[in-house]
Amino acid sequence: MKTRKSLGTLLITSASLFIASSVNAQEAGPNDYADASTWLCRPGQQDACAVDLSTTVVGADGSLSVEGWSSDPSAPIDCFYVYPTVSTDQNTNSDMTPDAAELRVIEQQFARFASVCRPYAPSYRQITLAGLMARFSGGDARDLAQGLAYNDVKDAFEHYLEYDNDGRGFVLIGHSQGSYILTRLIHDEIEGHLVQDKMISAFLLGSTVTVAAGQDTGGSFEDIPLCRSASQTGCVITYVSFRSTAPPPQNTLFGQTLDPALSAACTNPAALGGGNSDTHAYLSSGGATIAGQRRASPWVSSGAAIETPFVSVPGLLSAECTSNEHATYLEITVHGDPSDDRVDDIVGDITPQWGLHLVDVNVAMGDLVGICLLYTSPSPRDRG
Repeated sequence: MKTRKSLGTLLITSASLFIASSVNAQEAGPNDYADASTWLCRPGQQDACAVDLSTTVVGADGSLSVEGWSSDPSAPIDCFYVYPTVSTDQNTNSDMTPDAAELRVIEQQFARFASVCRPYAPSYRQITLAGLMARFSGGDARDLAQGLAYNDVKDAFEHYLEYDNDGRGFVLIGHSQGSYILTRLIHDEIEGHLVQDKMISAFLLGSTVTVAAGQDTGGSFEDIPLCRSASQTGCVITYVSFRSTAPPPQNTLFGQTLDPALSAACTNPAALGGGNSDTHAYLSSGGATIAGQRRASPWVSSGAAIETPFVSVPGLLSAECTSNEHATYLEITVHGDPSDDRVDDIVGDITPQWGLHLVDVNVAMGDLVGICLLYTSPSPRDRG
């Protein structure tokens, strides 16, 4: 058997190291994932995935049309989602009672996948925003230990495999903290195990996944490659997004590695084979992100009201994987045109080192859902 690299050497930013490992020192027992209340989304429940995702398509000429949405309870594949750091609980780790932020992130990042797969999203005792900021600001880490957030997700995934999977193929979806946890889960529990054959793909977004320099494997995972076409399965789609006008600075939190033998991975879901392509974004019509409400300009110059919770903006955004001297990343170009009738920019920035982290998923949501739809066609990808 090959000697595998320690995952700790692969998660190189302070954000990822903290997110993947820090938990309350107080020992906590396992959750009972047979209890429906421990799931934010699970087929057959009226839950956080049962939301209105109707969308207004905003053309460059200011035209408006409404796109409906519905779930598919009979979808042939499953999606298992782990959400990012959003809990507003004041402890280092969240409790198991979802707050408004945890419900909002499901709406923004995951519920739309229910049109193409059966949705599973466990609640877990994640590192909270308060816990994350305490570590970033040099707070006392003596009350932190390892394992709680990861162990919850691992327990939920094992429960899903035993009681819900029924031999079906699954897509793993995570963002930020959720992606780091899923990276470890794949590394420790999936790669090289029988369950790997059921993993159709993994979308590890808003985190740094590494590969051997110039290769598609050999970093975070030994043999699981990056996805380079929509027909490829058993692979990983990963990126961190930054504006073309605000590339990653030297102190970026994402897209870099300290090991010169490794490089940060990037796959463009709008063009898995490489190059630049328009993205199919789904953005909050009211300017909401996973961090809450942001001020947004009217979507059309006429100020016409948008009645749907989401908008789609064909041709406004394009993406391409690229690198600068600091990081490898998905470069998002906003093609605002002051002479047309549509808005010229989007929200989603935090600070330069975070990039467009708040809308990492939104800027390519339609592309990611479209890839999952391809997985449902009769082919070897349909593992059910």
